[in-house]
Amino acid sequence: MSASMLSFCYLLSCVLFILSIRGLASPETARKGNVLGLVGMVLAIAATIASPSVAEYVWVIIAILLGGGIGTYFALKVKMTSLPQMIAAFNGMGGLSAVFISLAEILSGSDMRIENTLGLIIGAVAFSGSMIAFAKLHGLIKAKAIVFVGQQFLNLILALCSLGVCAYFVISGDIVGFYALAGLCLVLGILIVLPIGGADMPVVISILNAYSGWAGVAIGFSLNNVLLIIVGAIVGASGAILSYIMVKAMNRSLSSVMLGGFGGRHTAAASYQDDAKVAKVGSPEDAAFAMENANKVIIVPGYGMAAAQAQHILKTMGDDLHKKYGVKVMYAIHPVAGRMPGHMNVLLAEANVPYEDVFELEAINREFATADVAYVIGANDVTNPLAKTAPDSPIYGMPVLDVEKAKTVFFVKRSLNSGYSGVENPLFFADNTFMLYGDAKKVTEEIVSVLEK
Repeated sequence: MSASMLSFCYLLSCVLFILSIRGLASPETARKGNVLGLVGMVLAIAATIASPSVAEYVWVIIAILLGGGIGTYFALKVKMTSLPQMIAAFNGMGGLSAVFISLAEILSGSDMRIENTLGLIIGAVAFSGSMIAFAKLHGLIKAKAIVFVGQQFLNLILALCSLGVCAYFVISGDIVGFYALAGLCLVLGILIVLPIGGADMPVVISILNAYSGWAGVAIGFSLNNVLLIIVGAIVGASGAILSYIMVKAMNRSLSSVMLGGFGGRHTAAASYQDDAKVAKVGSPEDAAFAMENANKVIIVPGYGMAAAQAQHILKTMGDDLHKKYGVKVMYAIHPVAGRMPGHMNVLLAEANVPYEDVFELEAINREFATADVAYVIGANDVTNPLAKTAPDSPIYGMPVLDVEKAKTVFFVKRSLNSGYSGVENPLFFADNTFMLYGDAKKVTEEIVSVLEK
């Protein structure tokens, strides 16, 4: 393949990737976006294999078969509820690939030390940080913030040492410095993510995604590969924008998240509960009666729905209310509900909930005041009114869903335990709230059985 044809194929791939991201911006066009991204990647791989720079095809084919096999396996086996940890792991693999490419270039005698060093630093931090995020999301380690005395000071020392070793390697070219830098950055990535609590995982995932993209940019310059530079920049920029959207939705700064998120403050566990109040317990029969006699029901999904895999029975409940009883059913989505950006949207789309019934926070909040019933299934922090009233709360200022304004609130949870922020939710004890204790899927199934009698 000629150089001009290779450049054209790379340019076309980049256009397809851009159109793919645009398609992924909406549930209605997400499938088309995935297809465009797939076509763009196939074109990019085929063009690279056909380029004059590839002289050995055996290892290329082995790598494609191995990577494709692993990807296919996980695509078929991983449940929708496990997507957050899978994305975290795949982000890490992108970072690890940058580390290995940087190492291969250095060992081959490349004199582009700055570019390879940048790829190593960003890639190593992205890899180890993503593995910690994966472990937290998968329950291998505690999801809450893990902190110890002097942690931020240690991170600063490691960062300064990394810069010093980086300068040493760039100047001297000593391979020992390269290995030392890799070790320092791997440890730094672990320590950066450990103090970040589970509530901030959507932000962490998008940040690590951006890291992987910028690592690709550095490797692209090292390999003089235009496609890697452009695609890496697209991934890095989109991850950065998504991170901004996430922290804006939480009314927080990016630095406050990366320096220790929800659960990392001692005030997070403070109790705002009035000891004189007791949470009222309802039953599935109560919920069914209230909803079948309602004009408008707003369903608020959270990670509890994902953990119980209750999205399909929730769709059935919504269909029964609308078709059998003429109830207007709406779904309220908070931007950071779940454990990855768009987590609730993905699960509701899997259950074929109509896109026109799903509303983001800004569009749905005014509807709660006219809703007869709000059915909160597994959400917590995103409905906590203390975010609007308690300045000493770690979630203060975070935009939340105005669930308390509904005429009646049914809250599906296993217990009265707080969310990832560690803050008790006074909504549990409100006069218009009834707790439905139990597994989200089982409770909803019992409601549906009453509605269908």
